[in-house]
Amino acid sequence: MSFICPLCHAPLKVEAKSYRCPHGHQFDKAKEGYVNLLPVQHKRSKDPGDSAEMMLARRAFLEAGHYDALRQAVGEALSKALPEQAEAVLDIGCGEGYYTAWFADIAAARGAQAFGLDVSKTAIRFAAKRYPQAQFCVASSHRLPFADASLDAVIRIYAPCNAGELARVVKTGGVVITVAPGPRHLVQLKGLIYENVLLHETDNETLPGFRRLQQSELGYPMALTGNEAAALLQMTPFAWRARPEVGEQLRRQDIFHCETDFCLRVWVREA
Repeated sequence: MSFICPLCHAPLKVEAKSYRCPHGHQFDKAKEGYVNLLPVQHKRSKDPGDSAEMMLARRAFLEAGHYDALRQAVGEALSKALPEQAEAVLDIGCGEGYYTAWFADIAAARGAQAFGLDVSKTAIRFAAKRYPQAQFCVASSHRLPFADASLDAVIRIYAPCNAGELARVVKTGGVVITVAPGPRHLVQLKGLIYENVLLHETDNETLPGFRRLQQSELGYPMALTGNEAAALLQMTPFAWRARPEVGEQLRRQDIFHCETDFCLRVWVREA
């Protein structure tokens, strides 16, 4: 399985070091192995997505193992949902590939290819360089570069996505696995940023064309070093609102205690 052209939606074929569609649109492979399928007319900014600084912070935090339990839980859900013979699995908003690499091993056991997609070119470059077991692309989650009914599973951890696109690309009987923040997710971190801390509102998401098959909650305390806490701040949207002294305050702490609170859902594509 391969990508479709983001401009005309025709299938892309690999030719040497590029992807080319029958109408002549061509997208070159980067030296790291990924392909950029985000045309300039589909960008909302010059360099969309997370910066290199945010990616490095995310990698440092994730490699410390604090979200391993989440990765394990999503992986188990994927293992249960995938058929014995599958074709393709997609990780939307994959970032630097921490989760995608795990999903790729699960997909490979069923004969499936794993894909990672993110709007950030920096993130995809990091991912492709480190995790050759998956195929990565720079693309918009609102214009997925995949053919209709071509994916057995899509994983979406926090990432925004057009629900109609999910319904278009997932096979009948295929699944979407979503992760959203629960009410108390990172509440202690929020307490350093906001004067009045509000808990996350309960997520009542619906996905047209899908039936919710399962829902579970996962939450646990974390004891972070000062540097880990600062990295966590940097990889979250809170970083845009935090005063510079908040990061310094976190770095000076010996231990920072913080809660996780995740909501996992499995959705099945109906006919």
